[in-house]
Amino acid sequence: MSSQDIPEEHLPSAQGDTHTSAVTKPAGDPFADPGLPPHEHRVQDIDERAAKRSERAVAFLFLLSMVATVGFIASYVSIPVGKIIYVFPIGHISALNFALGLTLGVALFCIGAGAVHWARTLMSDVEVADERHAIAAEPEVKAKVLADFAAGAEESAFGRRKLIRNTMFGALALVPLSGVVLLRDLGPLPGTKLRKTAWSEGKMLINQNTNQPLRPEDIQVGSLTFAMPEGMKEEDHDFQKEIAKAALMIVRLRPENIKDKKELDWSADGIVAFSKICTHVGCPISLYEQQTHHVLCPCHQSTFDLSDGGRVIFGPAGHALPQLRIKVNDKGYLEAMGDFAEPVGPAFWERG
Repeated sequence: MSSQDIPEEHLPSAQGDTHTSAVTKPAGDPFADPGLPPHEHRVQDIDERAAKRSERAVAFLFLLSMVATVGFIASYVSIPVGKIIYVFPIGHISALNFALGLTLGVALFCIGAGAVHWARTLMSDVEVADERHAIAAEPEVKAKVLADFAAGAEESAFGRRKLIRNTMFGALALVPLSGVVLLRDLGPLPGTKLRKTAWSEGKMLINQNTNQPLRPEDIQVGSLTFAMPEGMKEEDHDFQKEIAKAALMIVRLRPENIKDKKELDWSADGIVAFSKICTHVGCPISLYEQQTHHVLCPCHQSTFDLSDGGRVIFGPAGHALPQLRIKVNDKGYLEAMGDFAEPVGPAFWERG
């Protein structure tokens, strides 16, 4: 490339400076605001029929969201939990999970798509440039914001497009029902299960170590024995759930050492039966002090006096250990005279 081909303004200066060049500056301020391009109207701005078509499209999306929400609830109620279906290319999946995910996804997508289509086709799209202002709003600014809000509401046609407004309200009102229905998965209502255990009148006390019925002579003064209700077996599918409420600890005291009259009346020859479940957070109690007749929970050191109605003498537990009323039956075995008189384990909000 020869020097004749290079523009004159890019050639070295006559003084021989090969590192600088004469560049012509543009006229005017190079940082001037270029402004906004001319506004181009959309077809919906000039053709009311096109605007109506967009309005119907937005309303259809909101209506589809409502239908999907209803489908979500219907799927949750009607599809069995264990039903498996084949969906290509995913494979075998839970029919309930697939239906819930599909319907909820459609419901949320249609609300979003409807809002976006509404904004892009029917709301005002005029760009407005505004100067930055201080963070603290002055009265004039507040008045301007309210005026802009009113203008925006007017430009959105929210008041005029009643079909869009009403269907949007319907879609937004139904979608939260999906979350309300999902609360059902927190589990079945407890009912009275927390107030009842496997103990009932006539059930013998079974030694958990030997699986044999307990006789009074099997329990020595100062000893600690763990028992469970007659008929309960470790291989039962609900054993862990039931033993968590029915676990019993048996202690034999000298009748003269029992301070509480009710405890003495509910005992059999000085043998007392208390719940093994700590009334703090439900830990199993297993530490017994023979001389003081105290039992200690190993989790948080709650201490109960078994010679005084199982009352709390130390620690965070809120109430005494429930006592089970027992007797010796005609065959010489220890048996329950009913269930615990109060719920076992930690307190709960419905507890009377």
